[in-house]
Amino acid sequence: MSTRAPVAVVTGAGRGIGAATARRLHRLGWNLVLVDRCADDPSLTYPLSTRDDLQSVAADCGGPQRCQPVVGDVRSQADLDKAVAVAVERFDGLDAAVSVAGAIAGGSEGWNTSEDVWTAMLSVNLEGPWRLAKAALPAIISEPEPRRGRFVAVASAAGTVGMPLLSAYSAAKHGLIGLVRSLAAELAPYGVTANAVAPGSTSGPMLDASASIYGLASPEEFVQHHMLARLIEADEPAALIAWLCGTDSGALTGAVLAVDAGMTAK
Repeated sequence: MSTRAPVAVVTGAGRGIGAATARRLHRLGWNLVLVDRCADDPSLTYPLSTRDDLQSVAADCGGPQRCQPVVGDVRSQADLDKAVAVAVERFDGLDAAVSVAGAIAGGSEGWNTSEDVWTAMLSVNLEGPWRLAKAALPAIISEPEPRRGRFVAVASAAGTVGMPLLSAYSAAKHGLIGLVRSLAAELAPYGVTANAVAPGSTSGPMLDASASIYGLASPEEFVQHHMLARLIEADEPAALIAWLCGTDSGALTGAVLAVDAGMTAK
């Protein structure tokens, strides 16, 4: 195993769970390449993070010596290939790929879902993690044995249960779980793990958009679906992601770990 600091690529790092994950990994000694689109998407009803947001997270994670921000879209293979190349060239390798970037849209029954919403949900939430795997896993596998390779993806409670008016989002997250489990089987001979984290209702712009889809006065109304009567904060799934990237999680692969305040245990 290399004696250099571990290196991770994190998508969706401009805010929310991605930013919280980056900060946790930094505190644990990781070098980071942080990827975010940093531009709004016309298929979504809420604003996305900005270049300033991404730069702020990168500054929190050690600046140029420890962290390189990359403006890129997870739907672009070239953008993710570039991020991995930056990791390998700047930090001399890659040990973990963390797929956090996601988006939410809906409001209609599955059979009435628009082509634009269907395409956006599948391309960001399923194709994006696949493209990250395509870019990152060859570099992770090429590390010398014994490897500490990790692939971690953020799924959702909607990836394990059906969600009305969110069929495209739910279908993408269900597909993501299937992808992660298949990757776990394929990566096992290399000593590399693949796991998914499935948050429940987590504070932030995506939850605000979900509240609008359901006509709720406040995102706080989602706590009715949790055993613990509160929303989840971004740093809570981030803590689990950081642990999954570390050496203590080496015996865990192909798992879908709920951080949902008991939502899917009901």
